[in-house]
Amino acid sequence: MKSILIYLGLFSISAFASAQKSVVMTKTMKSEILGTEKEYTIYLPHDYDNSDKKYPVLYLLHGAWGNSHSWVEKGNIEEITNKSTGASEALAMIIVMPDARGIDEDFGGKNMGYFNVPDWRYEDYFFEELIPYIDENYRTIANKNNRAVAGLSMGGGGAIAYAQRHPSFFSSAVSLSGCVGYCSSENARKIDIDFDKSLGETDPTLFVQNITDEQTAELKTIKWYVDCGDDDYLYDGNIALYKAMREKGIPLEYRMKDGGHTWSYWQDSLPAVLLFCSINFLRN
Repeated sequence: MKSILIYLGLFSISAFASAQKSVVMTKTMKSEILGTEKEYTIYLPHDYDNSDKKYPVLYLLHGAWGNSHSWVEKGNIEEITNKSTGASEALAMIIVMPDARGIDEDFGGKNMGYFNVPDWRYEDYFFEELIPYIDENYRTIANKNNRAVAGLSMGGGGAIAYAQRHPSFFSSAVSLSGCVGYCSSENARKIDIDFDKSLGETDPTLFVQNITDEQTAELKTIKWYVDCGDDDYLYDGNIALYKAMREKGIPLEYRMKDGGHTWSYWQDSLPAVLLFCSINFLRN
């Protein structure tokens, strides 16, 4: 760990010294799978425009009824990331914040979420279109070792499920206050039964409980990190996931702090997430 942190320091100081300013912008791409333009917000590190370097990528997922702007407008992602890289606590990286709103986007929209439902194959879009598009249009290090996924709430569950279902894509997966136990809230049922059904079908805890030995070996190639506050209504589901992973012998770092399902909790957690992903980029 000490040698990794020293390397982080040397890397970040060098990048910061030649830096100008980080860039956050919202753009759109055409999705043939979804049949529409899809929005994404992207953070480019300080020296992106002043070098030809390639960077690791973190896909950072928003929660229910959020959008690609949520981590910028409510999560203070740019300032926190700049502070972490400037303090040698994270590598310079590209951060992609996708938009998981569905059709007719009022209140999240019909088919909101990260998984495939009838007539809205969002998971296929993410892996078959979004990731290749980002790798093609930005200077990414386009491999598993330099790609991570993280998210909060619905996005936390999405991050864990994506890494479980597509282990060849990510070196690390992080959930903050994640919906990792089946979320069958009445609110979700009122919005869209397919949304509720998709969460049950992709439940990360049930997935772990039913995996084969081969799948277990694949999940051990990923570093896992779960953080949920002691006052969070999703606390029990997160503990259940932790226990299920331990029973399968899959290492998972679990963090619990005082707090609930709030943006202040997630902002406070974000520096540790960036450090965790950075360390695992370097280990690979």
